[in-house]
Amino acid sequence: MLIGIPKEIKDHEYRMGATPAMVRQLIDAGHQVLIQKNAGTNIGYPDEMFQEVGASIVATAEQVYEAEMIIKVKEPQASEFPLLREGQILFCYLHLAPDPVQTKHLLEKKVVGIAYETVTDVNGRLPLLVPMSEIAGRISIQMGAVTLQLNNGGKGVLLGGVPGVLSASVVILGGGVAGTEAAKMAMGLGANVTIIDRDLARLRALDALFGPTLKTLYSTPSTIEDMLKSADLVVGAVLIPGKTAPRLVTREMLKTMTPGSVIVDISIDQGGCIETSKPTTHTSPTYIEEGILHYCVTNMPGSCARTATQALTNATLLDALKIANLGWREALKRDEGLRNGLNVCLGNVTNEHVAHDLGYHYVEPETLF
Repeated sequence: MLIGIPKEIKDHEYRMGATPAMVRQLIDAGHQVLIQKNAGTNIGYPDEMFQEVGASIVATAEQVYEAEMIIKVKEPQASEFPLLREGQILFCYLHLAPDPVQTKHLLEKKVVGIAYETVTDVNGRLPLLVPMSEIAGRISIQMGAVTLQLNNGGKGVLLGGVPGVLSASVVILGGGVAGTEAAKMAMGLGANVTIIDRDLARLRALDALFGPTLKTLYSTPSTIEDMLKSADLVVGAVLIPGKTAPRLVTREMLKTMTPGSVIVDISIDQGGCIETSKPTTHTSPTYIEEGILHYCVTNMPGSCARTATQALTNATLLDALKIANLGWREALKRDEGLRNGLNVCLGNVTNEHVAHDLGYHYVEPETLF
């Protein structure tokens, strides 16, 4: 199979769909790989490293998109839509539920869109989303701490405090992978951390893991509203796989927070879990609503692109090989978890949550093989 790895073009997005090590394994399996020129230069993977393992370097995105399968990181941007073609396999993050424009274009182009974020393993977990959730969770605390600084518009609170001064209050909405990693980072800095979730089993597991250092609360609107009043940093880390994130924090709730407090909404890729959240970029990452600073960058792991690329490709390699070796139809027939990643296919919406949220007719993936 001819596989293309384009250079990412989203704002300050330096991750790439394959490392030289991953490309080597694809080529060793008998496939051809096209790498767009300078796709990995910024993260320490110059073109020569890909050439040494047998890849071909091409100058333009148009040349890369001649491939049968495109492996990338972020969803196609507007300038990439015209490059897509019918039957082409698109293997990347898509996050379609909150993105009707992208969904419309992918359907019109009749691509086979396999989304990292809805691929599951035998236990129903999301193995291709986990590494980016881990990184986003950790970055959320780094960026939250910096944004809280007075010179950046925050209220001037140090997360860990100092002897004789209270540490900051960090409230995390969601106790999944991203929320747990955020909690680890925040507690490591000495903050006073509370995770709010509606899954009692998960709250028990977190309590057993961290003990009394971490506070846990069952999620209700009243609980969230009460905790926001004293929160210095709020991290939104809520996920329903494939579905638009639920809005847990309303504008009215924001009005009860102390001005200069910070919200980091990791859920923004799926639309955000804060009513006032809207997508931002690394170039312009924050804005203020109701006196509260919002950090809602849609590609947070892109700021640590080398680490993120290595972590992501560790997770995607085997599935990429399976699709390339067997073809998408046979690969999806044999692997239910990979089949769960199929969001759009030949003009049809094949993810039930995406269909529901965007008003499309849902087509079962099995009917298209």
